Amino acid sequence: MRTLSRRHVVSAFGAVTMVGSPSWSFPPSSSPVLRGFNLIESEDAPFGSMEAETSIHRLAATGATAAAIVPFLWQANASSDEIIMGNAVPEDRIRAGIAQVQAAGLSAVVKPHVWVPDRWAGAILVEGEGKVRWHDAYRKILLELAGIAQNEQAEVLVLGTELRGMSDGPRWAELIKEVRRSFSGRLTYVAHGADEAERVAFWPLLDAVAVSLYPPLGADNAQENWRRAIETELDRVEAVARNVEKPVWIAEIGIRSAEGAAARPWESAEERAAQPDLQLQAAVLSQWLHALKDRKIDNVWIWRWLTDPEGGGQYDTDFTVQNKLAESRIGDWWREY
Repeated sequence: MRTLSRRHVVSAFGAVTMVGSPSWSFPPSSSPVLRGFNLIESEDAPFGSMEAETSIHRLAATGATAAAIVPFLWQANASSDEIIMGNAVPEDRIRAGIAQVQAAGLSAVVKPHVWVPDRWAGAILVEGEGKVRWHDAYRKILLELAGIAQNEQAEVLVLGTELRGMSDGPRWAELIKEVRRSFSGRLTYVAHGADEAERVAFWPLLDAVAVSLYPPLGADNAQENWRRAIETELDRVEAVARNVEKPVWIAEIGIRSAEGAAARPWESAEERAAQPDLQLQAAVLSQWLHALKDRKIDNVWIWRWLTDPEGGGQYDTDFTVQNKLAESRIGDWWREY
């Protein structure tokens, strides 16, 4: 996303136009389907708590089969070469989150995000000798996460999320080889939309082409525009996956439950005040799910679900889907299919 956007998370289906069937899909995998949500720890319901347990069981009741636990790395600004694990979701709570997800019958995904104050991970751009230092620091943290994911038997580890300014160069291939020696599960990287996915060179070393997708959709009532935008983005991502013979995973789709959100689906509540629109959120996510079904793309993690079981609700205008119309519509969809 272009700004702070949906990343400001630590504090704190209607009529549908069907997308046409694609001409290609990756052969089905024998591995379990990973459909569910990006699971964000709320300050008042940390992983390991009874509140988080309640929320995760409600998540599973939607028909989800997986949850992506999001540890937050931190760096002071977009050009800094110092990156640390931070204390937003420390190691003990990552382990507790994985255990609670698994106890609810879900596959656990470990999906780190880099937190940059007032910016987002895609803004990170470190050059010269600083780039070497950044990669060294990132490598150390990721290998620590790989060890946690392996010990706790997570299904998937994400190499990085939306690091479009840093996802070039040979260091990634070296890192993937090291992570493979520590982690025996499935490994991927989350590209920022089709634009970054088309530039990533290390897809052949991973198990899937994973992307976050927040293309502008148009007016809130322009469902045909939504359909075209979704179809265009998925066409481009599938072309990348076809070239490297990997499946497509949708690591993020989402939209605020707010008026005007279709024009800028990446925009967070902190960026623009708006009236709630629960129907819009449910309708857009429904459009995405229909499109993914048509293309036989099963692995999708919606942004987002909170460990606070009271998160979201009818007056909330952010991305959280729980306790809103979107939760029930997603549940209807997943329980049926």
